[in-house]
Amino acid sequence: MAGLARRGSMPSDTHTPEDGARYRRDGWWRDRTLLDDFLATVAARPDKVAIVAHREGRTLPEVVSYGQLGAYVDRCARAMIELGVQPGDVVSIQLPNGWQFPVVALATMRAGAIPNPIPPIYREFEVGKMVRHAESKLLVVPASFRGFSHEALAVRLQAEVPTLAHAVVVGATDPAAVDFESIMLDPARDPDAAAKAALDALRPGADDPAVLLFTSGTTGTPKAAVHTHNSLWSAGFALPDSIGLTPEDVCFMASTMGHLTGFYWGMALPLAQGQKVVYQDVWNARQLIELIGLEQISWTLSATPFALDLVEMRKQSPRDISSFRSFVCGGAPIPPHVAAEVKAQLGCDLISLWGCTEVGICTIHRPGASVETLAASDGMPVRQMELRIVDEDGAPVADGEDGALHVRGPGIFAGYLKQPELTADLRTDDNWYDTGDRGRRTPDGGIRISGRTKDIIIRGGQNIPVVEIENELILMPEVREVAVIGVPDDRLGERGCAVIAPEGAAPTLADLCKRLEASGMAKQFWPERIEIVDALPRTPAGKIQKFVLRERFAKA
Repeated sequence: MAGLARRGSMPSDTHTPEDGARYRRDGWWRDRTLLDDFLATVAARPDKVAIVAHREGRTLPEVVSYGQLGAYVDRCARAMIELGVQPGDVVSIQLPNGWQFPVVALATMRAGAIPNPIPPIYREFEVGKMVRHAESKLLVVPASFRGFSHEALAVRLQAEVPTLAHAVVVGATDPAAVDFESIMLDPARDPDAAAKAALDALRPGADDPAVLLFTSGTTGTPKAAVHTHNSLWSAGFALPDSIGLTPEDVCFMASTMGHLTGFYWGMALPLAQGQKVVYQDVWNARQLIELIGLEQISWTLSATPFALDLVEMRKQSPRDISSFRSFVCGGAPIPPHVAAEVKAQLGCDLISLWGCTEVGICTIHRPGASVETLAASDGMPVRQMELRIVDEDGAPVADGEDGALHVRGPGIFAGYLKQPELTADLRTDDNWYDTGDRGRRTPDGGIRISGRTKDIIIRGGQNIPVVEIENELILMPEVREVAVIGVPDDRLGERGCAVIAPEGAAPTLADLCKRLEASGMAKQFWPERIEIVDALPRTPAGKIQKFVLRERFAKA
C-alpha cells in the first residue's frame, strides 16, 4: 500500500507466509475484511437500524439505518480523497461515541487509509504526540465535548504538524477547520456507478493495515500498534464465538471507541455482523436501565466499574431487562461479590476475559460459568491462540505456579509503527509474544492474572502511562524523587498514587494535579493519592523497587 508502507514505516509482518496459510486453512484468517462484511449488510438490509446514538442533554436519540450509514460512509470517503487522503495514510479520530465515529472510521477504510482512534479524554500532551508519530493526514474531532474545545486544539495542531493537512470538526465554527456535516456528508458526493467502482478499487485487502492504536507503555514514548484486517478479526473472534452473537443481537457500548474495546467490539464487529448498536456519548447507568428494555439490548463489553454502576442503578429500578443476557468484563479480575451481584440484580451472564491491544482476547469464560469459576480465573485459553506460562529462564512452570504469560497465533498484531526495536523486544527467541503480564493456571485449566511486568496502572479499564506522569512531576522543584504506583480500589480496580521524596517542603496532591493540568495531561491520568517518604527503595543497581512501595501502601 501507499502511505505507511510507502514511507517505509509499516511494521514488519509478525506472521510468516506459512503462518498465514495455516491460519486460513484453520479458519482464523479470511480473504475478506470487516469492511466487506459491513458493506454486504448495507446492500442486503438497508432499512435495518444500525445505530441508536444518545447524546447528553438531548431527549431523543439519533437513529441511523444501514442504508443511511452506508451512504454517509461513501460520501465521507470521497470527501477524504478530495482532501488529499491516499491509500495507507492515517486519519486520526477523536470523537465521542455516536454515529459520526463509525462513519469516519469506515470511510477511512473505504478510502484505503488507516483509522487511528484517540480517546476524547486526551489533550494536547497526548494528541500532539500521537498525530506526529502517526504522521496523520486528517484529525477529526467534535467542536467541543464536556467543556473542552477540541476544535481549537485540532486547528492549532494542524498549523504545527507538517503532515496534518486538515482539521475536520463536527459542528465547526473556525473557518480554518473543515465542517464535517456540510462538507464530508454533502449529498452531492453520493457516488454514481463509476465513482462507487473507484471506491471499491481502494478497498483494503485482508492482510493490509486495519487500525493504528496507541498503547501506554513503560518507556515514556507512544507505542502505536498496527493490526491488519486479519489479525484484528482473529483477535476479537473469541467473543462472538463464546457468547454466540448473531445479527439479531443488540450491542451497547459504553467504553470509548478510541480504544480497542470500543473500536472493535462496539463498532467494527457488531456493524460487520449487522447488529443494532446503542451508544451513549457520556456514561449514564440510569438511562441504560431504560434503554435495555426499549432497544432490547442483549450484550455489552466493558470494565468492572460499569457493571457496578449498573448493579446499583438496577436496585432502584424495576424495569424489564430480560433481553440482557451477557455482560462481558475485561481490564481487571472480577471480585466474587461483583459476579454474585451481577447475576442477582441483572439476571445475565457475567463473562470475564483477559487480553491486550496487541493480541486481542487470550482467555475468556463461557456463559453459565459459576460465581466460583469467575472469581478463580480470568477465563479459559481461546481456541486460536497458543498460551504458555514460563519462569525467568523460559522454562514452563507447574500448574498453580506464577510465571510470565506468552502467546502466539493469528491474533497477534503486525508490530509497532516506526519502532521495530520495541516490536522485537516482545518476541522471545522461539517466536512467542511476551504479553508483559504474569499469571498461573488454575486446576480447571483457566488462567488467573496475578500481576504485570509492564509499568502501568489500569484504572477502570484505562491504562495510565506511568512514566509520562513521572517525567512531568520530576520537573517540579519540590520533587527530588517520584514513583507512581497503582493501589487497589474496590470500584476502579486501581488508582494512581504518587510516592514523593521531597526537596524541601513537600508538595500536596493539589500541587501535583496543577502541574499535570498545566502540561495538558488528561485528568484521568492524574494521581488520586500522594504519599511522602524520605527516599525511594532501590536495588543495588539503583532501580526503584516499586513492588516494595505497592506492598507498603496497598492497605494504607
